[in-house]
Amino acid sequence: MPSTDRPAGHPPPGTPPAVTAEDVGRVFRSEYGRAVAVLTRVLGSIDAAEDAVQEAFAAALRTWPQTGMPPSPPGWVVTTARNRAIDRLRREATREDRQAQAVLLHAQLQPAEPTEEGPVRDDRLRLLFTCCHPALSTAAQVALTLRLLGGLTTAEIARAFLVPEPTMAQRIVRAKAKIRDAGIPYRVPREADLPDRLRAVLAVVYLVYNEGWSASSGAELVREDLCAEAIRLGRLLVELMPDEPEAVGLLALMLLLESRRAARTSPGGDLVLLAEQDRGRWDAALVAEGQRLVRQCLRRDRPGPYQLQAAINAVHSEAVTASDTDWRQVLALYDHLLALSPTPVVALHRAVAVAEVEGPAPALELVDHLDLGDYHVFHAVRADLLRRLGRRQEAAGAYDAALALAGNARERAFLERRRAGVSTT
Repeated sequence: MPSTDRPAGHPPPGTPPAVTAEDVGRVFRSEYGRAVAVLTRVLGSIDAAEDAVQEAFAAALRTWPQTGMPPSPPGWVVTTARNRAIDRLRREATREDRQAQAVLLHAQLQPAEPTEEGPVRDDRLRLLFTCCHPALSTAAQVALTLRLLGGLTTAEIARAFLVPEPTMAQRIVRAKAKIRDAGIPYRVPREADLPDRLRAVLAVVYLVYNEGWSASSGAELVREDLCAEAIRLGRLLVELMPDEPEAVGLLALMLLLESRRAARTSPGGDLVLLAEQDRGRWDAALVAEGQRLVRQCLRRDRPGPYQLQAAINAVHSEAVTASDTDWRQVLALYDHLLALSPTPVVALHRAVAVAEVEGPAPALELVDHLDLGDYHVFHAVRADLLRRLGRRQEAAGAYDAALALAGNARERAFLERRRAGVSTT
């Protein structure tokens, strides 16, 4: 008879792999937006969809550690959320409540996961355009979509907008209420209406990618799920509006940034600046695609902010080494970008180019006139310029200011190393 002895700590045969809260959290981050989009179509209500999806993930936290990860976690979440929503509607519905009965019938008849047929039928794209209805302010459009599609917390969105968290929470609640009260439809608008929503839609996709590229909080520098979702939506937007150069420019920008993702961190996960990256680790296929799209934009001669940012990154991607970078061309592009988008953040990035062309002293003078005291990158840039000027004590203070505001663990570790490098003690 075979021995039944097993090494200590090993589960019996057939035992499902252990599922942790972190595992559920990863599924939440990658699938929240998709689940909310699907359930919004099924239920006809953003609030009901969000509540149902959150209940489903709460159930996953209770269930999966005992049963193991289901074969299709996204399908499990959508199905569970749909069933929870139907149960709730059934409890709340009465014979006299015809509206509730209609919603319940609609939810029961709709398939949980329809086959997506092209970009217009993509659930997440439809939710994106719903949230970007012109009846909402641009700030509300962007904030709401980051919450629903990006799965970002209110605190993360507040940091992206540089506003207090309670302010952002109120903005999101008001936006959802306006969609509900105004009966804004859940659909991609008619072709004639698309240009009116394009600016907000592109802003949302851009900010989703930004949060993925440099997460505002957490242990990892990059949120790959958000980067992938933003690029997916960017491709769909180009398919939907191929003659919109800013849509093409945004996709080019994301692809050129994404091409460098593997080189942005060391094997240990530490942040690696652009000038220090191993360019052999850049994704050549993404670089080529991004550069092709930039050339396509240039031929149209209708420059916009995303196209200019893509062109700046194309210049970086053409340099074999950091020292080969054509910083004068980068600065000229930033001059054009600042004329189109005269924001303090654009001015800050332009100052970095000024430092490479004219030196750190003129750049620091520009930076010191910017009102970005709540933005950790401002203090980090200022600290680096002070370091290069040999003003070590002031640089240390600027690094301290950046550390007080940075929420990402990898960025904090990088800033701490730089801070130690200029320590006067």
